[in-house]
Amino acid sequence: MIPVNSVLQVGHFPEIMQAEIDRRFTPTRHPDVNAPPPPGNFEAILVRSNTKLPEALVKQIPSIKLVSTCGVGYDNLPLPYLKAHGIKASNTPGVLNDAVCELAIGMMLSLMRRLPESQEHVKSGAWSKGLFQLTTTLAGKRVGIAGMGRIGQDLAKRLEPFKVEIAYSGPNPKPVPYTYYKEVVDLALACDVLFLACPASTDTDNLIDAKVLEALGSSSYLINIARGSVVNEAALLYALQHKQIAGAALDVFNNEPNPNPAFLELDNVLLTPHIGSATLETRIAMTNLAVDNLEAFFKQQPLLTEVHY
Repeated sequence: MIPVNSVLQVGHFPEIMQAEIDRRFTPTRHPDVNAPPPPGNFEAILVRSNTKLPEALVKQIPSIKLVSTCGVGYDNLPLPYLKAHGIKASNTPGVLNDAVCELAIGMMLSLMRRLPESQEHVKSGAWSKGLFQLTTTLAGKRVGIAGMGRIGQDLAKRLEPFKVEIAYSGPNPKPVPYTYYKEVVDLALACDVLFLACPASTDTDNLIDAKVLEALGSSSYLINIARGSVVNEAALLYALQHKQIAGAALDVFNNEPNPNPAFLELDNVLLTPHIGSATLETRIAMTNLAVDNLEAFFKQQPLLTEVHY
């Protein structure tokens, strides 16, 4: 049981997630992250991973001992402050892998086979006037994954049946049967499709820069399902505008929900509004895991998915 008036729910949750929260317990809602917190001795905060939790808000609630974030990313939490004050944090990894990997592969195929354009070719009546352009197949390609964590490993397993050669990069090699490159620029040189599945951190800020994009080359594709901060967007826009890479599929951006309008003018991109985990099943599972962490905390049990920072 989660005690009444013990959890402050910060920010907006979609209706289906809110219904699941309300089914499990009764939080105190605080939709405006910039407003002063309501009075109370809250011990935990529940927040979505796409909501930036202000350090100033947490400072006003000295009784806080846990922040449970609903999502795998925790880059929007004030981690230095939490660490300095012994405040624990949890996230919801694993339960969104299926949805994110499904979207990643769907985006890759849609980009390479130009599925949105081919549908428009039919709907506009252009088919009767001429054939659709030839595209490129995935089989036989070299696929790189920057970040071989939970999502990266699940993505690689799903890619294996496509008859591709898989490689990856990251700080350290993992016990997986794929070629390892320590530097992402070397991975880019060795692949035709580059997936970004690494966490957002100071180490991955602008990981994909002009040098990496140049290494990727004019016949290769970039798929970003990680975070917008992983890519230097100015460098990516230049590479796309000047056809230095074949195309990019982006589910994440630096300025969400208002991405750089220059992306909207390009014909070699596939853009989605950060929907990696946006399925009914996944959002319910994420919500329940976030609440499970809260329950474990109030039962004085180990957190199911603690963030170790």
